This record gives sequence, structure tokens and C-alpha cells, in this order.
Amino acid sequence: MITTPNPLTVAVLGPGGVGGLLAGLLARDGHRVVCVAGERTAAVLNREGLRVRSDQFGEFTARVEAVTELREPVDALFVTVKETALATALDRVEPQALGAGIVVPLLNGLDHMALLRERFPAARVAAGTIRIEATRTAPGRIEHTSPFAAVELAAPVEEFAAALRHAGLDVTLREDETAMLWSKLSFLAPFALLTTRYADEIGVVRTEHRPELLAVLDEITAVADAVGAPADAGTLLAAFDRIPAAMKSSMQRDVEAGRPTELDAIGGAVLRAAAAHSVPTPTLTRLVHELS
Repeated sequence: MITTPNPLTVAVLGPGGVGGLLAGLLARDGHRVVCVAGERTAAVLNREGLRVRSDQFGEFTARVEAVTELREPVDALFVTVKETALATALDRVEPQALGAGIVVPLLNGLDHMALLRERFPAARVAAGTIRIEATRTAPGRIEHTSPFAAVELAAPVEEFAAALRHAGLDVTLREDETAMLWSKLSFLAPFALLTTRYADEIGVVRTEHRPELLAVLDEITAVADAVGAPADAGTLLAAFDRIPAAMKSSMQRDVEAGRPTELDAIGGAVLRAAAAHSVPTPTLTRLVHELS
């Protein structure tokens, strides 16, 4: 049943934890969703749909289409693969077939923006971030465990944002792309590096390793200030103290599962920016080194 006045065609490159939840919510809300994935995952999605389990959105199964290559115009393409898989995944999308659709990357880090703007018309790549904890437990099976799913978009895409909100997402439009990306990275880097380094949930990190957390927050806010995206260490600390104690980072989950990590996309991006602006980051540098 179509529940939205203007249903869209939305493609999702990488229907994992984040992409799978977005695909499920949009399909449930009446949009046509095309998931772009490997053969095994595509077969499961076409046969069984997407099964989502979420405390926030409930348990539901959404019917989606799945292909191994995108060869048709869409209104929007979400890019939700891990940074480590981005270059390979992009081979599944023919740039000329995208039409006038927008490309919305929801990856960690910074470097993916340049890569995407080289491959697609730069003006159609709308920077985005998402704050969420969601995991693909098997092809077509999504567990959303955080009590939030917040998307930020740095582009004038009001109608698209409205469609996302109607599907249940918390969506904010931002004017400053750099500030938006660094706002996410300033929280994510300490979260990912510390939970992964100590192989523990954030509740343990913020209590047993609090002095180190404070040092990391001071360093990363100094880097953010230097790149023109001012951040406040006290505000970040308050955010860390508010989030559920049992939360883990995606980097930590990747290590636990023996998968490649986004250490370079997250920690490396911060260190490269620090070096470019001559900002000392001894604690962050040590953490990245220890995780390398």
C-alpha cells in the first residue's frame, strides 16, 4: 500500500546494517527500493525480502527489488557500504545510468567524498551522515539496536528529506558540509578507536578509561577547530555520557568478526588533517598505531 504522496525510486548500494534499515523503512513506506548487492544477498532479498528487527521501528518484512548492477535511473542512490569496500562496490553502478538522481553517501570518514565526486556529477553528490547502531546478522536480516536513527544531509534536498522523515528517520539539513562531516567524525573517532582498542562497550570506556577519553576529545576538537569546524570537548563528553552504555562501534564489531576495519578512514583521516594543520595529537596517534 502506498502511504506517501510522491513515491520515489531509491537505490541502496550495500544493504547491510545501515543500508538494510534504510531500504526496509523506505519500502515499508511505499517507495520503490532497489538494493544493489552481491549475487547471494540479491537472491535472498528477492526471495524473502528484508527482515528488520528494531526496538524503535518494530519487527517487519519489506519487499524490495535486488540487482547485482544498477543500470537504470533512480531518484536517489544511497551509498552505505564500508569504506574498505567502496571502490569495488562502485563497479556495480554505471554512472551514466544514474540519470538526474542524487548520490547520498553515508560512510564514515572524509575521503569518500572526493572519490564519489570524481565518479558522478559533483553537484549531484549530497554529503550525508547517519548516527545509528545497526547490524546485518545475515543476508536480508537487519538488527537495529540504537534508540535513534539520525540522518544529516548537507544539500538543499527538502523533498527527499521529507520522504525520509515520513519513513520514520530523524533528518536534519545542514548548510556547511565540512562542519557536518567533522561533527560526525569528532564523535565517531574517539568512540571507534577507544571501544576497539579496549574491546569493550562505551559504558566501560567512559568510566574505566575516562582520562584517555578526555585527552582524545581535547585533541580531536583542536583538529576540528583547525579545519574550520569548531567543536567543544565538553559538549562531546556530554554526548558520550548520554549514549547507552552497551553500545559498540562498528569498527569494534568488525574486529570481533575478523573483517577489515575502517581504521584509515576514521583514525587516519583525523591524523592526516592534524598533520596538515600542525596540530599535535599524541593520544590519537598512539591509538591508531596500536590498532594498526
